[in-house]
Amino acid sequence: MSAALSADAMTRPHDFSGRVALVTGAAAGIGLATSQLLARCGARLVLVDRSDAVLQLARQLGPDHAHLGLVLDVCDEAAIGGAIAQVEQHYGRIDVLVNNAGVALLQEAESATCADWDRTMAINLKAPFLLAQAVFPLMQRQQGGRIINLASQASVVALERHAAYCASKAGLVALTRVLALEWARHGITANAISPTVVETELGKQAWAGAVGVAMRARIPVGRFAQPDEVAHLVAYLASPQAAMITGENILIDGGYTVT
Repeated sequence: MSAALSADAMTRPHDFSGRVALVTGAAAGIGLATSQLLARCGARLVLVDRSDAVLQLARQLGPDHAHLGLVLDVCDEAAIGGAIAQVEQHYGRIDVLVNNAGVALLQEAESATCADWDRTMAINLKAPFLLAQAVFPLMQRQQGGRIINLASQASVVALERHAAYCASKAGLVALTRVLALEWARHGITANAISPTVVETELGKQAWAGAVGVAMRARIPVGRFAQPDEVAHLVAYLASPQAAMITGENILIDGGYTVT
């Protein structure tokens, strides 16, 4: 394979022409990298974020009306219902749901507040459930769809100051497996992706200095993950080639959890 073909395969590994993908937390980090990759692969995107930056992103990623930007609270069940109705009217289908929006409110277990616990569970666990429920009727009617939940290495290992976060991500993996089991007969797959620390803008800030050096030392490959690395796994799981993969929790952690 030539270098040119290899580069093209990295920038456009799949053809999603005619398919519609909804990505939450689309304005930054993993969500942004995923949205950019899926757009390059020809998908029509529904870009969901609490920031109105998602509106500009929709315009940047394609010509007018190619992509739909929605400013949305992913914990608001009524707003989600209205958004899915808008998507159905606009595109008539949803083929891929990427539940990427999340929050990490870090506290020692003995001092964690109920408010932070509830907010973590609402965004990291309840919202993906509500969105999956909302897109299910469209995917059922289509007899196919892909649900991809962004979990974390914290779903399978304990991390200090991450009680609520670990619990929410472990719950998200369990939810993923139930959806995979119940909805497989409709041609719908559900999988989770669990990265280690990812060098998003927020990740760089949170893991700057000595704490980052110490964390990298615990990862066998000696570095953090990049948003594009996660995005490419999302694209694969969303592709027809991954039709036999469902109910899995795939780690992108540089070997962290094997030590």
